[in-house]
Amino acid sequence: MQTTYTKEELRAALAPLRGKRMVLVPTMGALHEGHASLLRQARQLAGAEGCVVATIFLNPVQFDNAGDLATYPRTPMQDLEICDKCGADVVFMPSSDAMYCADRSITMEETHLSSVLCGASRPGHFAGVCLVVNKLFNLVQPTDAVFGKKDYQQLAIIRRMVRDLDIPVTIHGAEIVRDEDGLALSSRNVRLTTEHRAAAPEIRRCLLAAREAYASGAECAMVCASVRESLENIPGVRCDYVELVDAETLHAVTDTHRLALLAVAAWFGDVRLIDNIELSRS
Repeated sequence: MQTTYTKEELRAALAPLRGKRMVLVPTMGALHEGHASLLRQARQLAGAEGCVVATIFLNPVQFDNAGDLATYPRTPMQDLEICDKCGADVVFMPSSDAMYCADRSITMEETHLSSVLCGASRPGHFAGVCLVVNKLFNLVQPTDAVFGKKDYQQLAIIRRMVRDLDIPVTIHGAEIVRDEDGLALSSRNVRLTTEHRAAAPEIRRCLLAAREAYASGAECAMVCASVRESLENIPGVRCDYVELVDAETLHAVTDTHRLALLAVAAWFGDVRLIDNIELSRS
């Protein structure tokens, strides 16, 4: 595995690999088993002859909260070990100065999918996501890229960006990886208090109950209200949003024969957790 820190080093490392299937896995570091599953999926897609490129970059322009950026966990040595173990061929681990010019003046904006869910409460977040992912696509020029379904809105927006900008990369969604008690793995989980860590799996229980209710014909508003009530009965928990939307458009469900998505964001103390589940009545 080759580790690179600058754009020039990355380009030099990838030059002899051009023409092969190249699979990109962008991460912000603090890797865990969820990220490992993305890397393993990328390795399988690339095959023995292809190349897996992992990026580890805590992107400052997608953080709307300076405190969240400051407290985001950083485990670079552990991250490199996981990348190596999971079959990455090249790792790109740039600094902010290496990624962004001091006088940068170009931005990116998605105007439909990002207006709801996390985008509604985190202004500028997805503009930062689109910018950094587009830069990584330009630098790596992958044939494929793997993103987790835990950040379902991010995955949908990246797919839209690739479609609308004619970027020649195939996007693959990877299933959510969970702890034994059902909590979706997240780099932020380490910041939960003991009490909130014990309570956090309630999110998954609520999602599973909602899936059954929706399949049985329950109204969208009732499904959301039930989930919100259950979560906000937990001491120290407040919901950012509980929304049941069309899985493709991320806006209100207008056709119950289409795949739907129940998405949740909730604050457990000062830690914001997200999770989701796909719903269907067919």
